[in-house]
This record gives sequence, structure tokens and C-alpha cells, in this order.
Amino acid sequence: MKRSFYIYSDGDLRRHDNTLQFTAVDGSKRDVPIENVAEIYIMSEMSFNTKFINLMAQHNITIHFFNYYSFYTGSFYPKECMPAGGLLVRQVQHYEDNEKRIIIARRIIEAAADNIYRNLRYYNERGKDLTVYMDEINALRKRLSTCQNVSELMGYEGNIRKTYYQSWNTIIDQDIKFERRVKNPPDNMINTLISFANGLVYTRVLSEIYHTQLNPTISYLHEPGVRRFSLSLDIAEIFKPMLGDRLIFSLLNKKQITEKDFTKNLNFLHLKKEASQLIASEFDNRLKTTIKHRELKKDVSYQYLIRLESYKLIKHLMEEKEYEGFKIWW
Repeated sequence: MKRSFYIYSDGDLRRHDNTLQFTAVDGSKRDVPIENVAEIYIMSEMSFNTKFINLMAQHNITIHFFNYYSFYTGSFYPKECMPAGGLLVRQVQHYEDNEKRIIIARRIIEAAADNIYRNLRYYNERGKDLTVYMDEINALRKRLSTCQNVSELMGYEGNIRKTYYQSWNTIIDQDIKFERRVKNPPDNMINTLISFANGLVYTRVLSEIYHTQLNPTISYLHEPGVRRFSLSLDIAEIFKPMLGDRLIFSLLNKKQITEKDFTKNLNFLHLKKEASQLIASEFDNRLKTTIKHRELKKDVSYQYLIRLESYKLIKHLMEEKEYEGFKIWW
């Protein structure tokens, strides 16, 4: 079974016959059969050559890079394995036509807002008084249908997330002062955790998009831009509440992650290696979690839900079925 391969030690990646060989700085070696690798996460200093890159491209393996602070920096995205000119034309048409674009963008935000509300309802039912935040977000959600353009939609999305983040001090049991979302750079341990978890969600979405016929650079909520796969940003909005936020709540409330897992003299900006490994491991475990899919009538993993989201968008673009963003129902 294919799985994600995380590398936390400095070293060298090479092609060795038809396997992936990692040589650590201490000289120890590890061979990994290429057929077992879904994608690679490099969390350390690494060197590799073109033979290795060609092997990754040959086997359609994406590589994601994170820096010293565990922040996502970029990806190696092999040449499309299933190019589709007709679908590409449809993607562009739906971006250029404001009426078509706003439909997709609105459905994405509606799903993301619904999943945020579900998180609040979950903790509210477990003794956390979040009714004020739920009411405010509910009021904002109702206004999404009136938005006439993407910038207006993004404004409401920003207000929903602002209110949502204000509730985190109530949800999280540890005494951490979290006032607002700060990204560049994060200013406390919660913002650092959000950046890392969001990076994991974004890269996994990108890997799933790669195995479909969608072009990841053409998006509808976020503006397509240079040096970013903006469609991954779109779809990640839907799954961050379920995969990223719930993971953070669980890790902090179970005291699996505490202040000791950060470098204090860097203002909690640096997540220690062991903590990063724990979070990545817990993230992968969540992706393997299965649910009974309402339409497919079978068990599917959280990871496959991401792939299904891409397929749903394809059907919408090809005018086979109206797109509805994934919403948590349990």
C-alpha cells in the first residue's frame, strides 16, 4: 500500500536501481521500494540529483518541501499524468465568466463555513459555550448567497474566520493567548500550529489533484498567481476545519503538544522535530479514517474525500452535475 514518506534527517536522496535510497549524514542508508511511495515530505536539508527527480516524475510522485520552521515552501509537481485539453478549456471558461466563477467560489465558502460551524457545534455540545460565535457565523453564512463577486465573498469569509478564531481560546484547554491569525511569521504556538497543519492539508490536496485531470493553477476562490497551485488553496479551505483544525484541538486538549514542543527564544516560531513528526503522524492517521459515504454507500477514507472533491468539480465543469462542496454530516 502506498503511503506518504516523511524525511526529518539531513542527508541525500538518490535513485538506487529502481528504489528510493536515503543516506543520512551519519552514513546510514535506507532503501524504500518506489511502488510504496505516494508522496514525499522533506522536512530537512536534502541533496538529490536529476536521476532521482526523473525517477519521481516517472512514477508520478509529488515532493513537498518544508523549511527549518516546518513551514511549507514549495512542491515538485511532475508533468501531468492525465492531461485533458477539453477540461482545461472548461476550467478557464469558468474562471473568466464571473457568473460561473462565483457559483463555484460560493459553494467552496459555503462548505468551509458549514464545516467551521460543525466544529463549533461539536465543542458546544461538549460543554464549551460557543453560542455567541455560532450565532455570528450563522448570520454571516446567510449573507453568502447575496455576494455578487469574489472579493465580496472573500470579505465575508475573512469575517467568518475571524469570529471562528476568536472562539479558539474557549475550545482549547491550555492557557494560550490567541487573539488573531498571524501568518508571516506566526507570533505564538497556535499560529505556528495552524501554519504547519494548513501546509499539510494544502499539500495533500495538491497530491490528490495531481491524480485527476484538473489543472491546479486555475482556481475560482483564490486568484490564480505565479508560483502557486491556487486550486489547491480553494479545495483546502473545505478540508482545513476537519483535517487541520480538529487535529490542533485534539493535540492541544490532550496535552500531546505543549509549550515544550516549541523553541521559546524564537517566540514559539520553531516547532521541534519530535513535535513535527507527531503532528504529521497523527495527520496521516486521520486521513486513513473511514466513514460511510452517503451517496457511494460504502466506506471511504478522509483522504479519498479530497479526491472525490476534485471529481465533483470536474463533473460541474463538464456540466454533468452541479457542484456542492463537501460538508461534514457527522
